Amino acid sequence: MESNRYRIVFDGALLPGMTLDSVKENLARLFKTDREKVDQLFARGPVNIKRELTAGEADRYLQALRQAGAEARKEAEPRSAPALSLVDIAPAGSAEDPTATRMECPKCGHSQPRAIQCNSCGIVIEKYLARQARLAEDKAGDDAQSATHPYATPRAQVAEPMPAYGELRAFSLQGRIGRLRYLAWSMTLSAAALALLAVAGIGFAISQVLGVILFAMIGVGFVVVSVQIGVQRLHDIGWSGWFLLLNLVPAVGSFFPLVMLLYPGKADANRFGPPQPPNSRAVKILAALWLLVPVIGILAAIAIPGYQQYLHRAGM
Repeated sequence: MESNRYRIVFDGALLPGMTLDSVKENLARLFKTDREKVDQLFARGPVNIKRELTAGEADRYLQALRQAGAEARKEAEPRSAPALSLVDIAPAGSAEDPTATRMECPKCGHSQPRAIQCNSCGIVIEKYLARQARLAEDKAGDDAQSATHPYATPRAQVAEPMPAYGELRAFSLQGRIGRLRYLAWSMTLSAAALALLAVAGIGFAISQVLGVILFAMIGVGFVVVSVQIGVQRLHDIGWSGWFLLLNLVPAVGSFFPLVMLLYPGKADANRFGPPQPPNSRAVKILAALWLLVPVIGILAAIAIPGYQQYLHRAGM
């Protein structure tokens, strides 16, 4: 029987060509733990990931770590060194190392007093970790075999990874916006149009030709930007921007704007790109201001006739 025992030591080194984020994600999947504990491997210097291993077990752990992109080393275990489980992911000599009274299951994440078996899912922790190391080793062998096979599927990345959120561009027919941002941008567009119409009214008072030109330019600009915003709203639903033409159909155009306003968008990426970024506070405030529009309209419908009657009586 082999008497020498070994430990796996990791000091934060990465294999050539690997990025820090990708290695952390690989280690989190390998250890079945959260990202915060994996970050401790790179924040405290040399870390004893696993101790009290035979030479074969240590080699399998090294192979699994290297497959994940981490460069570790095998060292002989001192005779008096206590055992340390991989689920601790803590440096040797720290307060959490051999004296820790609690642990987390590497499979289900259940927190419990230190034990051989998980009280929640029932796995034997050491056997589970050894099995994960063997699976990682087998996967590495399969990848190596498929890489040399002439008919293997190409494994190279043929496109850049899609970002989590799309870029916001109001003056574009590309991209996606949700319901609240659609209301907020429409409110901003309407406010800008009213301000420009006031300027055009002043220009019309100076010169009728100048006023007509300004009104035409404002009208065309308002329509173009409205179409761009509407197309992005339809993209968020997953529909083509050509559906915006339904607003011109007499029967359908009366309720299709409500469909655009109320139909929820896709939470994940679709054929038009990734989803929009989370709504900011300004977007929520501008969207809520649309609730004031019907209130202002009702008040104006009541106040304007009364004011006209008052002027009529004053003139008499």
